[in-house]
Amino acid sequence: MSAEPLIAAPISVQPEAAADAEEVAALIDAAFGPGRLAKTAERVREASSPVCGLVVREGGRVVGSVRLCRIAVGGEPALFLGPIAVDAAARGGGLGAALVEAALRCAGTEGVAGVLLVGDLPYFSRFGFDVLQDARMPGPVDPRRLLWRSSTGMAPTGDVVGVRD
Repeated sequence: MSAEPLIAAPISVQPEAAADAEEVAALIDAAFGPGRLAKTAERVREASSPVCGLVVREGGRVVGSVRLCRIAVGGEPALFLGPIAVDAAARGGGLGAALVEAALRCAGTEGVAGVLLVGDLPYFSRFGFDVLQDARMPGPVDPRRLLWRSSTGMAPTGDVVGVRD
């Protein structure tokens, strides 16, 4: 018998507050482990300005989080989605999907060419993501996991770089 997910009511995605930082960091660490800091995606985030941070709270604690930051792909303004993290006890109830959808609504207000992420195509294809051909991250990334959701109908090519405001 499996445990019921923590989230049973409609999911309320809210802006991340400064006071959430410690809980969000702990949630991301629990989801991805300490090795996440060595990944190429972290290098991109470190060189980028944040645009949007969103959380889901249950019982006063953060159980889900997603962020967007500014990047450019081949010189085209874009956003980088991630990390997205959901508390293990809250998985399976649609919380991850709600966070992705809310992040994409935020991205839609930014006037960028699209949204990039490193993830699993079978999960993210339902949100309009597809493999981005001919883009280069500043370190090793499985090219099958480099996914793009276009806002303009175009798929940029070239280097992925962080952008600071």
